[in-house]
Amino acid sequence: MRHDTASVILVRACLRGNAGGSPTAVVLEDAPLTDDQRREVPAAQGTSHAVFVRLPGDGPIDLRFFTSAGELPACGHGTIAALAALAGGRRRFETTLRTGDRVFEGWCEPNGRSSEAAFDPGPVKHREPDAAERSLVSAALGFEPELRVAGIGRERVLASVPDRATLAALTPDMDRLRDACDRSGLLGVYVYSRPSVEGSLAARMFAPSIGVPEDIANANSTACLAAYLGTAISVDMGDSLGSPATITATGRGGEVRAGGRSLIEAEFPLHAFPFHGKESGKP
Repeated sequence: MRHDTASVILVRACLRGNAGGSPTAVVLEDAPLTDDQRREVPAAQGTSHAVFVRLPGDGPIDLRFFTSAGELPACGHGTIAALAALAGGRRRFETTLRTGDRVFEGWCEPNGRSSEAAFDPGPVKHREPDAAERSLVSAALGFEPELRVAGIGRERVLASVPDRATLAALTPDMDRLRDACDRSGLLGVYVYSRPSVEGSLAARMFAPSIGVPEDIANANSTACLAAYLGTAISVDMGDSLGSPATITATGRGGEVRAGGRSLIEAEFPLHAFPFHGKESGKP
């Protein structure tokens, strides 16, 4: 997809059917922005996350991810949204992406304004939580679930509940959860229901430490769970926020993939954005 000026593309990532999804701002940069300016974009556009894409002359496409609280080392649904924005009218789009020092592959198959995208989130590391992590997270959730710590870039807690009804009724203490995550440097807590035989389940991701009390869709945490379970899963998220989303992931044979369906909603030039920080160099 060619853009002659820097653009902001609003993408609903990880749709369920043709509805819902996580609104994500994809910024195609052709002029440097300050990090303070990047932090302004999600709140101003009504999204939890924004992904900033730098198109090089050759080599991998660089991605950076921001919430209003600051930069993230990785963002799964942001990667899916970026692939949808980059694909344009191609029948199938394959590219090499880079976030920080990690280089990986992404794919996208457009169908008009919607598309199916997937990517390689990288190796997943798992460990048992220590006693302090277990105690603090359980206290914040209000019960003692089965816990596992998993990491793609940054560690997060995977917490199991018996069924979707238990998940829907969950009301964590956000102040205590933020404190628990801050103490251990955790991204957040991904609570999931027991999967069906077919691999269908539901999940909720709580991440107050990064300025996202609850995430509509979290593809990297879903990939962490697929790697832990060693199977393919389809995860429903976002229902508690009124924006149903679905993420697919597989963790078979040590190969992890995550993906989802997206819809491009709108596009406008970056210079139309009312930055409050240092000027970006746009007219």
